[in-house]
Amino acid sequence: MSNPQPLGDETTHYWRVQRMAKATGVDLVRAVNEGLLSQADWAGLVSRCRGCSWAEGCGHWLDSPGGDTRSLPSPCVNRKRLAALKAATQDTAP
Repeated sequence: MSNPQPLGDETTHYWRVQRMAKATGVDLVRAVNEGLLSQADWAGLVSRCRGCSWAEGCGHWLDSPGGDTRSLPSPCVNRKRLAALKAATQDTAP
């Protein structure tokens, strides 16, 4: 039986989720404003990030140069949720 991974620092992962959203073109503010992302959903994104085993790789990915927006990386534990938010906010663009 493997030991669970300790959760990472809350503040670090709060900003990591913010950076991931920005790097991949996910408008979190719009998602909140449109009722697509609640405070509980936001806390869930951060909590999942805190427990992710790809945290070091994520940091390197975020620090590497990319284009204007990049595709969500497959190891990201929040990939599906962020992709859904991106699609939902793009569908409702004015």
